[in-house]
Amino acid sequence: MTATRISHFSLSFDLFFSFSFLLSLLSTRSVASSPSAFYLYPADKEGKTSALHSEILRNEAVARLNELGKVSDADGYLERTFMSPASVRAGILIREWMEDAGLRTWVDSMGNLHGRVGGINSSAQALLIGSHLDTVVDAGIFDGSLGIISAISALKVLKSNGKLGELKRPIEVIAFSDEEGVRFQSTFLGSAAVAGVLPVTALKISDKSGVTVQDSLRGNSIDIAEESLLQLKYDPASVWGYVELHIEQGPVLEWVGFPLGVVKGIAGQTRMKVSVRGSQGHAGTVPMSMRRDPMAAAAELIVLLESLCKHPRDFLSDSGNYNEFTMESLSTSLVCTVGEISTWPSASNVIPGQVTFTVDLRAIDDVGREAVLYELSNRMYQICDRRSVSCIIERKHDANAVICDPELSSQLKSASYTALNKMMGEIQDEVPVLMSGAGHDAMAMSHLTKVGMLFVRCRGGISHSPEEHVLDDDVWTAGLAILAFLETHM
Repeated sequence: MTATRISHFSLSFDLFFSFSFLLSLLSTRSVASSPSAFYLYPADKEGKTSALHSEILRNEAVARLNELGKVSDADGYLERTFMSPASVRAGILIREWMEDAGLRTWVDSMGNLHGRVGGINSSAQALLIGSHLDTVVDAGIFDGSLGIISAISALKVLKSNGKLGELKRPIEVIAFSDEEGVRFQSTFLGSAAVAGVLPVTALKISDKSGVTVQDSLRGNSIDIAEESLLQLKYDPASVWGYVELHIEQGPVLEWVGFPLGVVKGIAGQTRMKVSVRGSQGHAGTVPMSMRRDPMAAAAELIVLLESLCKHPRDFLSDSGNYNEFTMESLSTSLVCTVGEISTWPSASNVIPGQVTFTVDLRAIDDVGREAVLYELSNRMYQICDRRSVSCIIERKHDANAVICDPELSSQLKSASYTALNKMMGEIQDEVPVLMSGAGHDAMAMSHLTKVGMLFVRCRGGISHSPEEHVLDDDVWTAGLAILAFLETHM
């Protein structure tokens, strides 16, 4: 979810961890002068294409990614939001691919698409593998979709080999209906429902057109009420774990020459909506000294946010309530972004009556994140009081930092080695272990079960952009890793 088109004062949290990780690697291993040096797979890999299932894991998977990337609500760019016509069409495609892989499919009452195979013991704890089918506006084709398609492709290989029925536990692939939160400004609608942490009040959240979450589902013949939402939660005793494959959205894997990396944890995040109301008036007749201008107030609030997030010690050190670990964590990891701003009535010759903007705030330390939010809110209210405007701060989304399960991470690391050895020959270096500043469905699923994540490198670390790109061979390697992971459950 890390945006690449960000305001000038915002830094990507993924990039922070990426470069910190990169510096540690540089001290212990040699790195070529150009990242392109790492993109080369052995020339003789073509002789292994049949043994490595290239037709399914590379050719078909890449074709499906491209096909899914054309399913959009917009002309000229990719956009799929919760329960939009394009999302429904994408779900139909994915459902066909799931069934082609031998999975039993269904859509739940939050619009999530499920595909399941029972294995030898259909009553055993299930392994869930998932990612999201929705996108941001003007998106790339790999964010979310790669995780879904790689899992389906790996299961199709098992089906083609006659081994799908040899899985010792049920495997369920889930294409979550909403992770990005673009339409309703509330992320993880799909995975939070499955994990049982989505409040029933979420059904009443409205989009910009006044359509609620519940309305959008009913408009697609999904009749959901509070009771059916609560019934969506999986029984924790029925789930063995959750795994998610996702593009890195940062530059580390490209620089160190690895197609894959294991995720250690995910930063906590908060999203807020700030509404500033003043006195609407004529731009030419109201003296400056008599104005209650919410635009000028909002500008000061945004500059405050920038200052606090760049220099948290300067704002929090006076309280003396925070230990050095929290202060150091904030100084090196805190990022804040204003990604959306709107005015009313939005005319060049009118002093606005209201200005609304969003705040996205992330940090690896949850205590520190709460401290920043408390200090930010207090100072914002002070500015609004001084300027004689009203200020409403609404917290739209909160997610605590998540640490991935060591057992799952170890298994994913071993699977990555297996895939890399098949593709590149014997490798000596450690598979990278990274932190994620971007939010993922694994954050919500961690409330249900243990989670593990695998990152796939993307060119330039670019994501949330049409420039987002993953090499065909890296798609192949990712599929091989998921396949190797599944084979440990046979």
